[in-house]
Amino acid sequence: MNDINSIGNARLIIREVSKVIVGKDETLIKVLLAIIAGGHILMEDIPGVGKTTMAISISKALGLEYGRVQFTPDVLPSDITGYSIFDKESGKMTYQKGAVLCNLFLADELNRATSRTQSALLQAMEEGMVTVDNNTYPVPQPFIVIATQNPTGAKGTQMLPDSQMDRFMLRLSMGYPAHNDEIEMIRRKQKGISTDTVQQVVNREELMRIRREAEQVYIKDDIIDYIVRLCEATRNDGRIVQGASPRASLALTALGKATAWIQGRDYVLPKDIRFVFFECIEHRLIWSQEMPDAESKKNTLVELFASVDAPSIK
Repeated sequence: MNDINSIGNARLIIREVSKVIVGKDETLIKVLLAIIAGGHILMEDIPGVGKTTMAISISKALGLEYGRVQFTPDVLPSDITGYSIFDKESGKMTYQKGAVLCNLFLADELNRATSRTQSALLQAMEEGMVTVDNNTYPVPQPFIVIATQNPTGAKGTQMLPDSQMDRFMLRLSMGYPAHNDEIEMIRRKQKGISTDTVQQVVNREELMRIRREAEQVYIKDDIIDYIVRLCEATRNDGRIVQGASPRASLALTALGKATAWIQGRDYVLPKDIRFVFFECIEHRLIWSQEMPDAESKKNTLVELFASVDAPSIK
C-alpha cells in the first residue's frame, strides 16, 4: 500500500526543485518518475535552459551525493571509472574512485566524449558496478545518471550509439521557458534564489523505500499485454527499421507503476502508460530514410500509439 507521507514527499521534491526551475513541472515529474522507477535520464536540449541546475537541485532535494563531468574529447575512461595507483607504504595497488561513484551522476554533453569514454559508463548504468584492473567496484545506491547532449551541431561530438540510447529510461527536453516563466526566473535570480535555497526533503534510505513501494504497485495482465502490443507495433511498422526493445517494455512497466504510485494508487491504469510512452520509446527507434524530419517521426509514433487498443480498465 502506498505510504501517504512518501507521496507527500514526492510533491515536496517537485516544489523544492521548482524554486529554481520555473514552469517545467511536467518535465520535473517525469524525471522523478524515472528516478523512482530506477532508470536513467537523457536530457537532449539546447545549452542554457537549466539542465545542470535541475540535476543539482534534484540531488539536493533527494539528499544524494552528486558528481559531474563536463565531457570533452580528452576525457578518459579512467576519469569516469577510476584507476589504480601504487601505494609505497603498503606495497600494493590502491583504487582511486572515479567520478561515477556517486548517487547522481551528471554526464554533461556526453556526446562530446569519444566512443571509448562513452562506453565506460555502460557497465555502471546497466550493472551497477565498474571494473578497474580486473576488480569490480559497486556504485553507491541509489544510482542515477542524468546525461545531456546538444541535438544541434555535430562538430566535436560523437553521437551516442543505439545500445547506449536504449539504456536511458527516458529522453526529455526542457525547451525554452514561456515568456512569463522567464520573467519570473529573472525575478527569482535577482532575489538570490538559487540551488543553495533548495531544501532536502528525503534521504537515500527514504528514496530506496519509495522505490520498493512503487515496485509493489499492482499491474494487471491486461496492462502488461497492452505494453507489449505497443512495443510490437513499433517493430512491425515498415517506417521503423529497429523497434522498441524488450528493455523498453520493462521500462514502460516500471514507469507505469511509478506513475500510479505518485498519484496515490496501488494499481496501474492505461493512462499511466500514456503519460510516459513517448519519452520512453521515441529515442530507442531507428527510422527508415523515408522519414526525413522529427515532426514526421513524432506524428507516426502518435499514429502507432492510437492504433493499439487500450484495455477497458477503470
